[in-house]
Amino acid sequence: KLISIGNMADVDFADLIEWFDEDDNTTCVSLYIEGMKNGRKFIDSARKSKKPIVALKSGVSAHGAAAAASHTGSLAGAAKIYTSAFKQAGVIQASDLNDLFNRTLTLSQQPPMKGENLLILTNGGGVGVLATDAAEKYGIPLHFAPPDVQEELKKHMPEFGSAKNPVDMTGMAGNDWYYQTTKFSYAHKWTDGLVVLYCETAMTNPMEIAQSIKKAVVDSGAKNKPITVSFVGGEKSDAAMGWLVENGIPAFGAPDVAVNAMAALREFARLQETKNGGEYKTNEKAKKAALEVINKARADKRDSLTEIEAKEVFKAYGMPVTSIALAKTEEEAVALGMKIGFPLVLKIVSPDILHKSDAGGVKVNLKDEAGVREAFQTILKNAKAYKADADIHGIAIQEMAPWGTEVILGSVNDAAFGPTVMFGLGGIFVEVLKDVTFRVTPVAKSQAEEMIGEIKGAAILAGARGEKPKDRKVLAEAIYAYSSMIYDLQDEIKESDANPVLVYEEGKGLKVADARIILKAK
Repeated sequence: KLISIGNMADVDFADLIEWFDEDDNTTCVSLYIEGMKNGRKFIDSARKSKKPIVALKSGVSAHGAAAAASHTGSLAGAAKIYTSAFKQAGVIQASDLNDLFNRTLTLSQQPPMKGENLLILTNGGGVGVLATDAAEKYGIPLHFAPPDVQEELKKHMPEFGSAKNPVDMTGMAGNDWYYQTTKFSYAHKWTDGLVVLYCETAMTNPMEIAQSIKKAVVDSGAKNKPITVSFVGGEKSDAAMGWLVENGIPAFGAPDVAVNAMAALREFARLQETKNGGEYKTNEKAKKAALEVINKARADKRDSLTEIEAKEVFKAYGMPVTSIALAKTEEEAVALGMKIGFPLVLKIVSPDILHKSDAGGVKVNLKDEAGVREAFQTILKNAKAYKADADIHGIAIQEMAPWGTEVILGSVNDAAFGPTVMFGLGGIFVEVLKDVTFRVTPVAKSQAEEMIGEIKGAAILAGARGEKPKDRKVLAEAIYAYSSMIYDLQDEIKESDANPVLVYEEGKGLKVADARIILKAK
């Protein structure tokens, strides 16, 4: 069935997913998406679906997003947020129109690939190497077949063949060798997925090879195991692939496409394992404490919290923040500094000065009373010079946390999905490389762990170049706590960030060194 739903005045993607999930004639749901208005409804429907869902998101470029918005009347949304939402919903993403059709075909005909062991059979070394490259590219790195598998496979190839993986039967392979190797490989318990490649040769008939592959699958007696095929050749190979598709085996004209199709089956299996993430319950105690802080700021007619207030909200949700207190006089600053302990950081506290460093409103590494007094006076002078009429609440006296690996947590409200959480490495990595990942809140603890592994800088947190691994367990807990805060307070918080968050070695935790919360207008 093919349905175009236009501007979704009444029926939307979620409605159709629920309908097709109950349709006996549908085995896979395939979506082309420019944008949507109710992303959370989409996620809920997709999570409940028993059938695979493939989605192609367009409008991922800046110009494309503008075109999608003008065409559908709804914002297309950030591409990274859609990618994360698809993952949370258990939806397989396609990269282009051909990929959408190829993945749809495969998921409609084959079961998911539940394990990690992919075996590739071929009669041509070149296509075998291309398939090997594709396997790594699409997230299924190949392993050599076990010795007992290799010994059996060697019976169906010349001495100069290779039984490792990919299994190269050489150009001498005919109908019988294809039948025997496919039947054995498909049935063997080590094999979780099988890709069969064929390069057309003068000594073979493509249709007979196709029929040998199909017969081998049937005769193996194996069930619930995926197979994809690629034939490289002319018209006869095309006809043979058409026959395979008609008989329930997806076949493609290039080896990398056959491997990508298998990767979709592996992705589907993994998403089924992780898409739900458990039920979320509001942290009522933390929410009550946070609302007390927020309501006080609203009573003062403010649309943002001070850093001290923001850290109170963070702390209510269990996030480790640096010790901080407000001093209104120089003497208070000295007394608080003595209580917190040196070294210290002093920062201006003013709703009119959000970018404190630009105003000369930050002094770091203060090691004694004299340093605190001088910094207090200098910061006040700089702040007044920066904005003469600024409403200055005082100066924050904060412990100076030891150096650690800088990461950033942030939140934005997406037009389609509502409150979302961002995670990435801090400093230059977020400013220049934009090495970040997103999730729609609430974020399950398992998804928080996934986020840490998704960024390009994951190796730095794992302990690269002789560095000790960072405390990723505590970091995952902090992401989860931050997500809970953003979800619980979605009616209050417009945007926020914790930057930098300093992450230390395993077992030594982390510290939120700076925090910012902007409130929604009411």
